[in-house]
Amino acid sequence: MVDLNCDMGEGFGIYSFADDEEIMPFIDAANVACGFHASDPNTMSKTVELAKKFNVKVGSHPAYPDLVGFGRRPMKMKREDIKNLVIYQTGALKAFLDEYDMPLNHIKPHGSLYGVSAIEEEVAHGIADAAEIFNVGVFGMVNTCHEKIYKERGIKFYGEFYSDLEYDETGYLVIAKGRNKYYPTDRAVERCMRAIKRKKVTTIQGNDVVVGCETICVHSDTPNAVEILKALREKISPNKSSKEKKDNSNHSKMPYIEDTK
Repeated sequence: MVDLNCDMGEGFGIYSFADDEEIMPFIDAANVACGFHASDPNTMSKTVELAKKFNVKVGSHPAYPDLVGFGRRPMKMKREDIKNLVIYQTGALKAFLDEYDMPLNHIKPHGSLYGVSAIEEEVAHGIADAAEIFNVGVFGMVNTCHEKIYKERGIKFYGEFYSDLEYDETGYLVIAKGRNKYYPTDRAVERCMRAIKRKKVTTIQGNDVVVGCETICVHSDTPNAVEILKALREKISPNKSSKEKKDNSNHSKMPYIEDTK
């Protein structure tokens, strides 16, 4: 089994990035934006309500305070600042989860916060400090500070693979600076299946690197996200209908055994 996750609720006010309602039936876990790179109170509430409707697990998707840059620009911040940043955003989401009687399932840093915490131990420690407060696991990349720090701290680590982003020679993601571009569905599915079976992906330089595969991410702002998700769902669990209600009675344990970097 492999879980499919997606970054959700990334609109702001009257603006939206994706059709969350169309995406939600095909995923297992939603990483909900918490206001610093996208979203607002009404969007957060609506996204949590949608997740409950489709029995989708919910995690926070905290970011650097960079609404204009969509959280994809790195910032220099101390460990204490990172911890408080993540606590603040996750706490806001948790309030909406409490309203809908849903548990917080995980934390998945967004954009540059994800990328910087993969290479800087102090930033990863700041995220871990917050994760300990909420007693949840964290999504991240294998063979980086994510895996090293979270596991050392006794925090549940979920190795993630990205279906619609490329990897470089060091095994790190090539993060988009603006909106994600169309990513060929066949290529996305082929890469995911290879990652699941062999824990490898081919880099932009043409060599293989090792990746994690407990959960697979498809970005909601990838133009053909729904098409990719449908194709992946058919490959991973062909007997499961997209409309089927999934049993999330034990959200905190996340029964993954399947796929970013």
